[in-house]
Amino acid sequence: MRVLAVVPARGGSAGVPLKNLALVGGVPLVTRAVRACVRAELVDQVVVSTDHAQIAETAREAGALVVERPEELSGATASSESAVLHALDALGEDPEVVVLVQCTSAFIDPDDLSAAVRKVLDGEADSVVSGLPTHEFLWTATGGGVNHDPGVRPRRQDRDPEFRENGAFYVMRTAGLREHGHRFFGAIAVQPVPPQHAIEVDNPEDLELVRALAPFVDKPEPIDVDAVITDFDGVHTDDRAYVDSDGREMVLVSRSDGMGVSLLRRSGVKVLIMSTEHNPVVAARARKLGVPVLQGLADKRTVLRDWLRIEGLDPARVAYVGNDVNDLGPMGEVGWPVATPDAHPRVRAAARVVLTTAGGSGAVRELCDRVVAARPAVPVVEVKERPQLGPVAIGDLLVGDGEPVYVIGEIGINHNGDLDIARRLIDVAADAGCQAVKFQKRTPAICVPEEQKGQIRQTPWGEMTYLEYKERTEFGRDEYRQIAKYCDERGVHWFASPWDVPSIEFLEDMDVLTHKVASASVADHELLRALAATGKPIILSTGMSTLSEIDAAVEILGVDKLIMMHATSTYPLPPEEANLRTITTLKERYGVPVGYSGHERGLQISLAAVTLGAVCVERHITLDRTMWGSDHAASLEPSGLEHLVRDIRIIEQAMGDGVKRVFPGEEAPKARLRRVTV
Repeated sequence: MRVLAVVPARGGSAGVPLKNLALVGGVPLVTRAVRACVRAELVDQVVVSTDHAQIAETAREAGALVVERPEELSGATASSESAVLHALDALGEDPEVVVLVQCTSAFIDPDDLSAAVRKVLDGEADSVVSGLPTHEFLWTATGGGVNHDPGVRPRRQDRDPEFRENGAFYVMRTAGLREHGHRFFGAIAVQPVPPQHAIEVDNPEDLELVRALAPFVDKPEPIDVDAVITDFDGVHTDDRAYVDSDGREMVLVSRSDGMGVSLLRRSGVKVLIMSTEHNPVVAARARKLGVPVLQGLADKRTVLRDWLRIEGLDPARVAYVGNDVNDLGPMGEVGWPVATPDAHPRVRAAARVVLTTAGGSGAVRELCDRVVAARPAVPVVEVKERPQLGPVAIGDLLVGDGEPVYVIGEIGINHNGDLDIARRLIDVAADAGCQAVKFQKRTPAICVPEEQKGQIRQTPWGEMTYLEYKERTEFGRDEYRQIAKYCDERGVHWFASPWDVPSIEFLEDMDVLTHKVASASVADHELLRALAATGKPIILSTGMSTLSEIDAAVEILGVDKLIMMHATSTYPLPPEEANLRTITTLKERYGVPVGYSGHERGLQISLAAVTLGAVCVERHITLDRTMWGSDHAASLEPSGLEHLVRDIRIIEQAMGDGVKRVFPGEEAPKARLRRVTV
């Protein structure tokens, strides 16, 4: 080891309590000092000498060795040299050069540090001190000139610079330090540092100053986070609103922000918009970006804290972007507080990063690019061709490419616990030409969260707890025997989505033809293992699921008897969230038949899914969308279902086989109209 850097960092401080742990740009001062040493090309090892446990832990996390400083060397009168000599003794090894680095300098350039070390290694000096070049005139309190003759005022350009010691670092030959006991000996040189790096933190005012400078002095670096939360006004917009004659509000946003958010989501980073106001403009932009939004927030900090807990995120690995004082609360909750360049001065001072691009002009894109830069590169995986498995047999029907689309009328819980309504809905599905109806099967005592069981609900049957309501609307063996008999009479299949293992056992006893995995159950591996054990065909819905979550589900279920359903679990589904090309993605990735489970209003999206190759289509059905219950509003009424099945069959005929030919109906026009020339 030729060069050792020693950072004295005791716990006591007269000017600023626990100064060495004070955050500047979101980073403790001791961490900033250690990082500068680690990044210096000529420094071989970094040691922090401290008497404080938290400083020691922080130093280790930054990459330094820690030497515990004894009490007699930790007081206010102890010299920095004593800490360096003690660290050398503790290591039991004398390097050629030792560097004393002070945490009180927040902005140490690793290149300046290495340049100073080189002067000693090359023999230009025995001791080097960092200093700020200055042409200042100094005076005594009694009016005497210290570095000038008051009667002679030479011009700046006629004077050689002097250097003000700034206390950032001192480079010494170790043998000379041991011989003399202090940092200045032999040939002494100065390593110039720029003014923005020369501020030393001795009091609260200095700390406030370096915090304000940090966003501008620190070099941009990748932002390594797992989630990005943004304010809306002033971040996605330029903080102005345009109001037309009808009072409708419009805002200016940057198209580049949309691509940035898309890149974030592809890299696995969670994105959230938070807004104090409740504004349809915010909701519309969030839908366009495909990210969740929380609006009308009186206390952003509390809401953010709850959201982080629910999502299981480490606040230290989260960025929040704000521009005004109501963002100070949430900015204080995360490890990466970020401000726009035109933000309120207090917001800029609190920020670890100040963006260079204003809101509405690409601020969000700038942040997204820096976050994506910190993410590991997505490995290029060789895609092996999978045999196109399927079709899959469900009862007497085949479901797969080249087979008629398998249309499922999702009754779900729209029967409201009434067997007569269930029969009428089976009639609706059979009359429309569906091949199957589907229900949902739960064990309420298992599926209803504990905190919701006792909640009081107003229902068509009067006031009751939520658990009582779920039990009231759940069919038992007698009802399902009658359902099975009636479906057989009407010539349609029936099955259900089991939400718990006992429900699988229940449905197995009813001898269903297949099982459906609801989107909410994709990550319920206990449930999936129980379903795989049945050996029955499985229909897997993929709403609100990542590819990695689907991969894990497929690993359990296998692909031999698997049908996937592309779905987006938004009720009702806006067109921009349908993402129908995912049908092709799922087919290519897993090599299984893929259908579509829709929650949109209207028929267009479901019909488009068929043109993209959906082998089955599932839609919620109801007798009347105004009926009481959570799923009726996003369901098809009888006439809508009839039109859907009719149009699917027309599309099937129209799709053809892809072979270009002249059809019989074209022969007569061809003979009459075709002109041939040579």
